[in-house]
Amino acid sequence: MMSKHILIAEDDTVQREIIGDILEQYNYTVARAAGGEEALESLRRTAFDLLLTDMKMPGMDGLELLRRAKSLRPDLDVVVMTAHATIKTAVTAIREGATDYLEKPFDKDELLLVIQRALEKGTLRRENRQLRELVSHATALGNMVGESPVMREVFTRTSRAAQVNSTVLILGESGTGKELIARHLHFAGPRKKKPFLVVNCAAIPDNLVESELFGHEKGAFTGADTTRAGKFEAADGGTVFLDEIGDMHLGSQAKLLRVLQDGVVERVGSNKPQKVDVRVIVATNRDLKKRVEEGAFREDLYFRLEVLSIELPPLRDRMEDLPLLVSHFRDKLGKKLGIVPPTVGPDIIDAFRRYRWPGNVRELEHTLEQIFILSDGGEVRMEDLPAKLRSPQPDPGGIALPAGGLVLEDLEQELIRQALDRSGGRIKEAAELLGLTYKTLQYRLKKHEIDRNG
Repeated sequence: MMSKHILIAEDDTVQREIIGDILEQYNYTVARAAGGEEALESLRRTAFDLLLTDMKMPGMDGLELLRRAKSLRPDLDVVVMTAHATIKTAVTAIREGATDYLEKPFDKDELLLVIQRALEKGTLRRENRQLRELVSHATALGNMVGESPVMREVFTRTSRAAQVNSTVLILGESGTGKELIARHLHFAGPRKKKPFLVVNCAAIPDNLVESELFGHEKGAFTGADTTRAGKFEAADGGTVFLDEIGDMHLGSQAKLLRVLQDGVVERVGSNKPQKVDVRVIVATNRDLKKRVEEGAFREDLYFRLEVLSIELPPLRDRMEDLPLLVSHFRDKLGKKLGIVPPTVGPDIIDAFRRYRWPGNVRELEHTLEQIFILSDGGEVRMEDLPAKLRSPQPDPGGIALPAGGLVLEDLEQELIRQALDRSGGRIKEAAELLGLTYKTLQYRLKKHEIDRNG
């Protein structure tokens, strides 16, 4: 996981270095400032996750720094340190926007606990605010747009799933919008006022997954200097979204299965079960059936997860949504960048259609942002496109491309016919050859009116 960036404002050189060294030992990225003005200059240059400031400093004191820092960066979390910790001092700091405070002298455990708590509060606050905005300004569903039959099915299944507490399995390639669906399931449902916590199972080392999910007791392993609640305890009453569930190791899978079956968790280093009320949403870009066959995923957990599934199609299988997506992202990016974005004409849309979009909708949005930033006219021109969209696309499947270019629909039909011919008309095998899901190939067969037997 990305290291959190902390700025320390402390006029005492020894104290400043000791605090900084402790935080760096626990993998925080630390910057140091000897006073308020120096801290503000750092805040103007760098986006910090947290400011840790002394209350009493010459020149600009901690409260003034707090006020000016929050004015400069409203989302910044601030913890104040004071050797004069009265109720009045603490209340004033909190009223001015501080997340928490530390009374000097404090020990290492107190420092780490307050820092961790402040960072978690800040992350949760920002996520929830962003998600409320996302839902309130949603287009179609969960800020996802689409008019294709496959997306209408996704929207229907998601809307129904949002009203129940069942576990949901979201399938799809990277960049198709799995987390957007998970967020909609939570914020459009009965748990919307409770926490929504995200865990990327692929980004956490195997030996830390259980601690992250279920918490740990002090001394449970090297580095466990304090007792810590896991995501499931922190999300009690709400939702935990486990992204990339296919990469979770088997030991953690067993504990997750117990949570799903019994609604209890056990912290690492404890034998005491704790009851939790959490909805679990999981997502993966892997083939879980194949992972089960390989012995890398528990079969009983797979059957528990697949009861309610939502499969997101890749962008290449919903090209009819491309103009709608471009229009949606044009409006969104115009607000984000503070510009009137250039218009996107039919020739540019055609260039987009000829590209395979391996990064899916996420890649489309990032590509449009790049184009809008670099374009200097009122309309996007071919020369404004990145090289990947201007270059001829690779010849898939050995099909000769016409001298005047290709028609995507004709190419797709030819590829499907070749796959059906090689598979003897068996849709499942043909889908595997094409890298499509069974349902997607069925939809394409119907759309193009292709007879699988001939």
